[in-house]
Amino acid sequence: MGGIKIHFKDSDGNPLKTVEANEGDDILSIAHEYDIDLEGACEGSIACSTCHVILDEDTFFKLEEPGDDENDMLDLAFGLTDTSRLGCQVKVSKDMDGMSVQLPAATRNMYVDGAKPGH
Repeated sequence: MGGIKIHFKDSDGNPLKTVEANEGDDILSIAHEYDIDLEGACEGSIACSTCHVILDEDTFFKLEEPGDDENDMLDLAFGLTDTSRLGCQVKVSKDMDGMSVQLPAATRNMYVDGAKPGH
């Protein structure tokens, strides 16, 4: 592992899991690698908002501005905040070591009767 620590938190800000990632990995892939409940319905093609995450301010401001496609999808995200990004678009770098990633309370997708697809 690359040794870049990422602290995942639930929607209330409680710690879920601290993991280590490699430079260049995206948040969505890291979450899936460690069985963290972050959906990615479109598999990173910027066609949904199900991998919406809330970043700590320090990390958010280190990133490049989101592109138009990402902003369009973020507009559809449930519980959007000032530091929201799509997990599939956030690539980890060494200066993000120790960052916090909070999962939103809900995501918008086509779940039926609250059932979640198995992985």
